[in-house]
Amino acid sequence: MKEWVKTTFKALGWTLEIVKKIHKKAFQALPKRWIVERTFAWLNLYRRHSKDYEYDTKSSEAMIQINMIHIMLKKLNI
Repeated sequence: MKEWVKTTFKALGWTLEIVKKIHKKAFQALPKRWIVERTFAWLNLYRRHSKDYEYDTKSSEAMIQINMIHIMLKKLNI
């Protein structure tokens, strides 16, 4: 699995940065993590994503794409 991720990311021209968890008593935001958490929060606003209702991963992926298109259109005020 690790090699597959490396080859796939290299083929796409992406870089993978694994951030180690920081064990401090004070809050410290981890780089880029808030972007992912914010996106998951946006998707959880749609009832269909609240639980795993889909039987097929293709239909689940399609619903995520449809909902992200809807989110982007709302942000563009269209």
